[in-house]
Amino acid sequence: MDEFEEFAFSLLDQISVELTEENTIKESQSKAAEAFASKITFEDIKTISERLFSDSAHKVAQFTGIEVSDTKVEFPDLVEFKRLKGRKVFPAKNSVTFVDDLFTALAQESTDKIAQLAKSNTQQFLVYSTYAKGYISQISTTYGDFYESTIYLNRFVLASYPQIILHKQGPPYESNFNQVNSGYHGALKMTILEEQVHSIQKNLYETNKTAVIQVNEINEELAKIILSLDSAKIKGLYDYLQLPQVPDEYPVAQRANLFFTLNPDNFIVSVLGPDVMTFNKVSVDPKILEFIPELLDIYQRWLKPIQTHHAAFTIMEGMAEFAVRNILKDDQDFHNYLVTFANTDISAYQVRKSMGMDFTEYVTGKIGKNAYKILIENPPTTRELKNPESYLARI
Repeated sequence: MDEFEEFAFSLLDQISVELTEENTIKESQSKAAEAFASKITFEDIKTISERLFSDSAHKVAQFTGIEVSDTKVEFPDLVEFKRLKGRKVFPAKNSVTFVDDLFTALAQESTDKIAQLAKSNTQQFLVYSTYAKGYISQISTTYGDFYESTIYLNRFVLASYPQIILHKQGPPYESNFNQVNSGYHGALKMTILEEQVHSIQKNLYETNKTAVIQVNEINEELAKIILSLDSAKIKGLYDYLQLPQVPDEYPVAQRANLFFTLNPDNFIVSVLGPDVMTFNKVSVDPKILEFIPELLDIYQRWLKPIQTHHAAFTIMEGMAEFAVRNILKDDQDFHNYLVTFANTDISAYQVRKSMGMDFTEYVTGKIGKNAYKILIENPPTTRELKNPESYLARI
């Protein structure tokens, strides 16, 4: 087995828990369908969504002051939803095809294809394989997503969960059907509403997308530098950083481990902590710079786009959460979703905290309905997220 086959098996192993969970969902859904036979059926997500979409869009417009327009809905299967997650990586321009191929290979669990991709472009593989676990591990908890004017609803999860939940509650299934079915509708109401809010965040969306592309370009640059390091520098860095040794007969693996260590998303945050998102500059151990002089410039250039991404993503999610919390607070289907699907209730849900939602609530409380338009056109910075008064003073 060569290095690239090792990479492929290792990458699939990293998401093995998620793949096992997917198989469990499939098996549980199959058992439920067998138990229900034709006596109990849930309406298809497409039919329900088409019925809910217009009313939900109207509620979003009322709450935010912004019309939901030019938005379509699609219902991808599991493989297609994973490919969508690859597109949401927002790769550098020349890496789009590679990332699509990589996430397709992951979705198909093809070690041969993953190994081939790792060998054909190791630089891109190092950068974009780091996204695989984080993005694919979210599949079973992601009901929907928004990408380029389209709302995608996760058919695999949304079509399976109501059947699985009802089956787990045990017979007689008819006695619990209404509550579970109501919760199913509540899940769709929540998801459609969230993604409709994302669909109106056009400036925030583009700001976030541009920032992530810049981060990926910088990470590709770092991967190229590390892959080109000579053996003496590799050995020196391994010794200084006290990394577990990799045999010399695996030169690409040596450099891959070093890239994963020095990747700024890992190294800078682990050294400086989460407050780095508010820093104006970073510092690098001079000893490391002896081996990679370019590293300080790379880390410094990485700082601005990663902060832009962090701020934009945080407020995008917060605006959607705040809208759901207010628009669906008295909706019985949503209440039943919380109880049957999320194992919580409306009281616990209403007191949940997140930086983006708290910021949105504060700004909306101060400036009213125009808050959503202002937040979209004038995104807060990472520092302003922690101090909303400074944001209000700026705008």
